[in-house]
Amino acid sequence: MKPSHIEHLGIAVTSLDATIPFFEFLTGSKCYSIEEVADQKVKTAFFKVGQTKIELLEPTCPESTIAKFIEKNGGRGGVHHVAFNVENVAEALKECEAAGIQLIDKAPRKGAENLMIAFLHPKSTCSVLTEICEQPK
Repeated sequence: MKPSHIEHLGIAVTSLDATIPFFEFLTGSKCYSIEEVADQKVKTAFFKVGQTKIELLEPTCPESTIAKFIEKNGGRGGVHHVAFNVENVAEALKECEAAGIQLIDKAPRKGAENLMIAFLHPKSTCSVLTEICEQPK
């Protein structure tokens, strides 16, 4: 697996409306996309900083993984994951599994911005939830 770049940093937030103005100020640019990813029970907002994106993640229901993450962090959000861009997520998953890395996703699935994504378990990634992403063709 040879990532080309950090695709994005995922940051859990309790409210996109309350958080977007700060990130617009911080990045010096407007949020360029807001999208709901229903199967992940989140609403996302994106900002670009050079080649890397910042993805804000707001839970859409209490059962959301993001809602549980926020709850575990005392009701506050924070850095949730780091995502790396790879050429082929399915192949990267095979390489990770062969290397003994615990997978959360056994196969790629569709994520925000039409990316194909998969997550690697923090127990195998130095306690950092790691996402691998493939750009749409």
